[in-house]
Amino acid sequence: MNSKKPGRRRFLKEGAALAGLAVGAIRSASGQTLAPETPAGKPKDTLAYGERSQFVNSLRIGTNGRYGMDNPELPRASRDYGIRTPLQDSVGIITPSSLHFIVSHGYDSPNIDPRQHRLLIHGLVDRPLSFTLEELERLPSVSRIHFVECAGNSTASGAVFVPGAARVAPTGTVQQVHGLTSCSEWTGVLLSLLLREAGVKNGATWIIAEGAEQGMHIKSIPLEKALDDVLVAYGMNGEPVRPQQGYPLRLLVPGWEGINNVKWLRRIKVVDQPYMGMRESTRYPSLRVDGKARWFQFEMGPKSVILRPSGGQKLSGPGFHQITGLAWSGGGMIRRVEVSTDGGRTWKDAAIQGPVHSKAHTRFRLDWNWNGEETVLQSRCTDERNEVQPTVAEVGKIYGVNLTADFFKERPDTLIHFNAIQSWRVNRDGSVQNVFA
Repeated sequence: MNSKKPGRRRFLKEGAALAGLAVGAIRSASGQTLAPETPAGKPKDTLAYGERSQFVNSLRIGTNGRYGMDNPELPRASRDYGIRTPLQDSVGIITPSSLHFIVSHGYDSPNIDPRQHRLLIHGLVDRPLSFTLEELERLPSVSRIHFVECAGNSTASGAVFVPGAARVAPTGTVQQVHGLTSCSEWTGVLLSLLLREAGVKNGATWIIAEGAEQGMHIKSIPLEKALDDVLVAYGMNGEPVRPQQGYPLRLLVPGWEGINNVKWLRRIKVVDQPYMGMRESTRYPSLRVDGKARWFQFEMGPKSVILRPSGGQKLSGPGFHQITGLAWSGGGMIRRVEVSTDGGRTWKDAAIQGPVHSKAHTRFRLDWNWNGEETVLQSRCTDERNEVQPTVAEVGKIYGVNLTADFFKERPDTLIHFNAIQSWRVNRDGSVQNVFA
């Protein structure tokens, strides 16, 4: 990835150079629409669209009694809220599209006919434009491997599973605690190209992205990021984006909290200030105990977690075991992962398994001979900017609180962007439990 961000002056100079890039493939916002076509029938033959083995049963899990597929008695709550990826069963770094976590801020995933869908770009631009999916697919495309992570992952996101928060419960599993992150190959058009086509005016500093779902999720994103690596994605892991992931179009904002990745994308408005919508002004600021709050916490910090062995699993007995897990950072590539098999007293460098991509899940592993005694397993990662994953105590200092288990139970929704080191206790019988330390 090119680490150089396009400067505003250079961007304005080059904007006109791309004006004729896709003649015939782009029309103005007032252009004509396409005639509807008869949709193709959905294939039912498993040879036409494959299925996994009947012996593979890894599944996503919902929020168990609060929202989602587990509670049909809440009709106004989104069924697509807090559906977690089974990280413990993952292989490599790519999350299958069917197992990608789901957090949707509308009530339901809309069923959108791509022939009727349009992406409008307007606001502080020289030429308001409207694109069909077909027109976007005719433009130069890129494919990038990136993670997406909910800002509440690893903390309050697990509170609904057990009394208190799953992050502090001995029964907490890696899926319950950390399952609101996934990693995919995304394909689409760089937003910077579309903005060049529209021609950004002087004074523009933000974009407002809007989804087409009921409730119309809206998010403000700085123009600098929009011109860097943001993607208007129509492809996911080699096929069209899945409906619950934003079909036919979604925004992909690499390394930033998940709420920025607006799904069912239908409108981008270029503006001179943030919109300060309901979620970015009331739901996502991080409230401190002193009454102050952090707004617009965009980038996700370096994080790693051991997936095997992890909470709820059981080792077959003493002897050789391979410790394996994932690390990621919104700050770029993972450069180093260390593993402790003695509760943080000593650390060993884990092997990083390629490929390694910027702002993507990275697989690590360490060979381990367990002696049968009780111990605690931990991992910590370092990204390309030399930012190191913090301990629980270090995160507490940032937030100005003493992060005890009781704090999490009493105020499970207080913390977001929680990237503290995860601990797993291995008991003498081989059972593995969650530890908050």
